[in-house]
Amino acid sequence: MAGHRKLGRPTGHRKLMLRNLTTSLLKEGRINTTETRAKETRKLAEKMITLGKRGDLHARRQALSFVLDETVVKKVFDELAPKYQERNGGYTRILKMGPRRGDAAEMVIIELV
Repeated sequence: MAGHRKLGRPTGHRKLMLRNLTTSLLKEGRINTTETRAKETRKLAEKMITLGKRGDLHARRQALSFVLDETVVKKVFDELAPKYQERNGGYTRILKMGPRRGDAAEMVIIELV
């Protein structure tokens, strides 16, 4: 099995969508989305927080190359990383909300713990 879900999108679209979702999650703290998108976003968001915990210049540049907003990277390194310093992974939580009305896709809230 592949290491990621394709989400019914071409590669470029899928990657940018996940970058947008990750940026929004780190900026807002919680977002509503479908379950499969949330599971893919979780992987990327946790990687960004782990980079923040490393805290060196190379990690900051890696985060800047992925996250679309520089202020979000600053927030990850200055606020979120110290908050999760003692925690080994599991920085996000996915809460189910039930099916979406239009197409019955399983909707969830993904939030930072």
